[in-house]
Amino acid sequence: MFSVSVMASQPMLLGELTQGSLIRGKTSPGTELFLNGKKVLVSKNGEFAFGFGRDAALSQTLSWRGENDTDLQNMTLSLAKRQYNIDKIEGVEQKYVSPPEAVLARIRQDNKAVANARAYNTDTLDFLADFILPAQGRISGVYGSQRIFNGQAKRPHYGLDVANKTGTPIIAPAGGTVRMAHKDLYYSGGTIILDHGFGVSSTFIHMSKLHVEEGQRVEQGELIGEIGATGRVTGPHLDWRINWFKERLDPALLVDLPKAK
Repeated sequence: MFSVSVMASQPMLLGELTQGSLIRGKTSPGTELFLNGKKVLVSKNGEFAFGFGRDAALSQTLSWRGENDTDLQNMTLSLAKRQYNIDKIEGVEQKYVSPPEAVLARIRQDNKAVANARAYNTDTLDFLADFILPAQGRISGVYGSQRIFNGQAKRPHYGLDVANKTGTPIIAPAGGTVRMAHKDLYYSGGTIILDHGFGVSSTFIHMSKLHVEEGQRVEQGELIGEIGATGRVTGPHLDWRINWFKERLDPALLVDLPKAK
């Protein structure tokens, strides 16, 4: 992990300064914090989080003002640029590559429900935990890769895929509150969204079974569901995603991945 601390009054940051990264940090209680002019929630003890998307600008501005200060202080965060893989996938059902008009309303409804589940700005501090991998298996897909289904280019992949047989346990990578537990979204099938606090959430998709309900509190390592092949898939796997509100982040930057055999 990359950390930076230059001045006593400057916020301390933990996380890789790169596209796709979740940054967690600590500042003095009562400090106001802004990322590119947008206010960032700070806990009563000074903890906070923010993140950078797949194609985030390489120059970001972090600003802060202490409880007894009148002027903002600023620093520039220089992000590392990443390179992403291009994956070609054949054999996907055509209804998932180009959805028929009859299901577009359902897709829009699904998207709205997902956005609402990721919009929570609760003050729980589960996001500060050392995240663990939510399922065992082969890493079959990575964040940022461009997928081409049946020769048709689609938007980039925003998760970490773990392939294993249907029924393989899925556990909570960190504690949180279940904001969505849906058995059948059009694209993602069985879907759970877990709120870790301060806008940080995990999404788990293509699940065969869900073992939690909306509003339920779960702890790190607790069983939440099982790997499946629901929604748009070519085989059973877990697609695990991390968000900071609308920003899609890379889960692989938060865990130690198994070494390829």
